[in-house]
Amino acid sequence: MDAAARTRLETALAHRFNDASLLAEALTHPSRTGAKGGGRSYDRLEFLGDRVLGLAIAEMLHRHYPDAPAGDLSRRLAALVRQETLAEVARALDVGGALDVAAADRAAGTAERPAVLADAMEALLGALYIDGGLAAVQAVADRYWLARAHAQAEPPADAKSALQEWAQGAGKPAPTYQVVGQAGPPHRPQFTVEVRVEGVPALTGSGPSKREAEQAAAAAALAARTPTGDNEV
Repeated sequence: MDAAARTRLETALAHRFNDASLLAEALTHPSRTGAKGGGRSYDRLEFLGDRVLGLAIAEMLHRHYPDAPAGDLSRRLAALVRQETLAEVARALDVGGALDVAAADRAAGTAERPAVLADAMEALLGALYIDGGLAAVQAVADRYWLARAHAQAEPPADAKSALQEWAQGAGKPAPTYQVVGQAGPPHRPQFTVEVRVEGVPALTGSGPSKREAEQAAAAAALAARTPTGDNEV
């Protein structure tokens, strides 16, 4: 990566890397490893960063919401580590602009895709953890994630609970959930879950865990209801 891009990122992160190769690896898209005749993409650092981010955000929430019950903290955590939020932070840091992507992929807009930005953001945090320790990651979490947490006036709604309450209130059987698909590498699986509830068409949701996929499916079912609770189709 060029010196200007490195300086911009290090300034945004408030951290100067002692090992510049870590930063370069974190910003190397898989499309570039073949073109370079080998080398590493950000995959391994993404694996580490995923776990480090969860810990840093959990610690941040525990510190800033001392009276919140565990359920509220869990829902806030899930919203803050989801792909969309990671992509937002990556855009704020201009990670896409610094990402080393094959020319054809750059032209196709790969560097700005939410999934790619989220992966690179996690890799960047993995590199930051190795180079500066957990404190460096926690500082970035406070800087870029805390305001997003505070913007949630209330913890994100638990879609499964809301759907069950609606079904019970309408005199319907409880919703049922079934895993109908699983894809992705072992360290980053993607589950697809189908939810069935009377009065709503069978719908699916996806997520990196069965629990999150069930929440996504429940949210889709809630959105599919009509004001009277009947199926629109």
